[in-house]
Amino acid sequence: MSTLQKKDRYNVAVVGATGAVGEVFLDILAERNFPIENLTLLASPRSAGKKVTFKGKEYTIDALTKDSFKNIDIALFSAGGSISKEFGPIAAAAGAVVVDNSSAFRMDAGVPLVVPEVNPQDAFKHQGIIANPNCTTIIMVVALKPLHDYGTVKRVIVSSYQSSSGAGAKGMYELQDQGRQHHEGQPLTISTFPYQLLYNVIPHIDTPQENGYTREEMKMFYETRKIMGLEDIRVSATCVRVPVISAHSESVTIETEKEITPAKARELLNAAPGVKVVDDLPNKIYPMPLFVAGKDDCEVGRIRKDLAFDNGLTFWVVGDQLRKGAALNAIQIAELLIK
Repeated sequence: MSTLQKKDRYNVAVVGATGAVGEVFLDILAERNFPIENLTLLASPRSAGKKVTFKGKEYTIDALTKDSFKNIDIALFSAGGSISKEFGPIAAAAGAVVVDNSSAFRMDAGVPLVVPEVNPQDAFKHQGIIANPNCTTIIMVVALKPLHDYGTVKRVIVSSYQSSSGAGAKGMYELQDQGRQHHEGQPLTISTFPYQLLYNVIPHIDTPQENGYTREEMKMFYETRKIMGLEDIRVSATCVRVPVISAHSESVTIETEKEITPAKARELLNAAPGVKVVDDLPNKIYPMPLFVAGKDDCEVGRIRKDLAFDNGLTFWVVGDQLRKGAALNAIQIAELLIK
């Protein structure tokens, strides 16, 4: 088992340092002044040798190998599930605590699945690897937590409106390319998504499952139960890709055992960590990706009593999936461990 020794500064490795989330890892480590002694940046062999600047110092990307984790205290992984499956246990065996952003370990019984605002205590149950939840799940549960603590959430119906960069840098670039190609009268490049995303929405993210849901939708089902420790909570998700560059939006309806009025919900959410209430419909004030991209907090608005359930509440939540939905959440986990 990897244990994190208390130090003034830590040796940190970022795996997948040249990817969309890897780049945000570096931004947030710098912004939050994470106490780094030595920084090791790792990526695929084709990215080895590239130069990256971090806090004014130039670093060279190294190729990821089985020997990359000697003397590493914390390894932040965001390089895909297959890489995590292969190298995560190697890093943990070498003495690092791994915080993994892929889906590789999320549902493993011995791996905590952690959102620091929701279940921080679970981070300390790790056996060398801690999993970062799916971005859509993180954005939802930071808003669910204070509502559940007050009224006990029984049922969740959620529709997500997920940005192109949720599919990585290639998704973001494809949408940008399609905009340029359309303007220039050229054929549109379609490779990352099953259809043109420009001027379209695609109600299909990840692989179809036998029950008619997709894998992305079932992640929200299973991960919400694990993070919140609620084996009987019912979650029905519809995940949709929309032509937005960054930040995911979600329309959430909950049914609770105890009624939560919209006024009480605003009070609870305003007091919750990682959440900001932005809710003034008459004055056209509500969360939108345009304004949430680049922010750490998830913003909640359109809070109203739901008309379909007796104890129902409906709201709209938006979060930057590269920050709170990925890199920030992982670094907050690392910050928990070093406190």
